[in-house]
Amino acid sequence: MYKHILVPTDGSELSDKAINAAIDFARETGARVTGFTAVPEYHVPGNAELIGRRAVSMEQHEQDSRRLAQEILGRVAERARFAGIEFDTDYVLSDRPYEAIVQAAERHGCDLIFMASHGRRGISALVHGSETREVLTHSAIPTLVFR
Repeated sequence: MYKHILVPTDGSELSDKAINAAIDFARETGARVTGFTAVPEYHVPGNAELIGRRAVSMEQHEQDSRRLAQEILGRVAERARFAGIEFDTDYVLSDRPYEAIVQAAERHGCDLIFMASHGRRGISALVHGSETREVLTHSAIPTLVFR
């Protein structure tokens, strides 16, 4: 069966439900889990941010991103620890989460990606996109979609 499961999360309520299901699945199959999240990359501030004094330095962005990732991934760690499952966590700065997810699964040697789907359709899917659909399209690693 599966030995190493990547569990991408965006910190949403739906992702939290997928984390619970992934932990249960890992416990049943004896797999280890790597929790993963992608946080937005740093963007050089424009004139509006500079004038409005809303600009954030690259260092501050990295600190804020690390803090956000630790908060999001703390949920995976807490649940895996409670379930007695071997786990790890990882995050990257990326504006293309689906690419980061596929690369993380490959980097960690995962044999399954277990992720949530928001089930967006129509205009909402066009506006918000679907990271799950993109992972399914671009990954050679089996992906289990939790809805």
